[in-house]
Amino acid sequence: MSAKSLLGSAFQKVNFLRDLKEDSEELNRVYFPHLEGLGLSEENKAEIIAEIQDDFDAAHLGIKNLPDSAKFGVYTAYKYYSRLLSKLVKSGVEDIKANRIRVSNPMKFALLTKSYFDYKMKKI
Repeated sequence: MSAKSLLGSAFQKVNFLRDLKEDSEELNRVYFPHLEGLGLSEENKAEIIAEIQDDFDAAHLGIKNLPDSAKFGVYTAYKYYSRLLSKLVKSGVEDIKANRIRVSNPMKFALLTKSYFDYKMKKI
């Protein structure tokens, strides 16, 4: 799978995990087939997060090879979703089931600023 595909997959999985409550309870959708009928547990949450992290790790290498015209935007999205994943890691299953995990607006601004700095300093 290409780095671009892995990054898109990671973004989708983060969204699916973050929106688990709405998707499963209100829309009757299941995006993680191995959860069907089981519900989210700490064990399968850890499996999902490990899978997402593997996608992020592989995709990060691909970001460095993007043309400069695309690098900043993709890297900023990568940093945002990485932060969101970090929040999901720290959130308990009950919190994920009850709430939509979010990144605050001040943190989004900080991530944007840091991404721009990294881009300008050729760290990516």
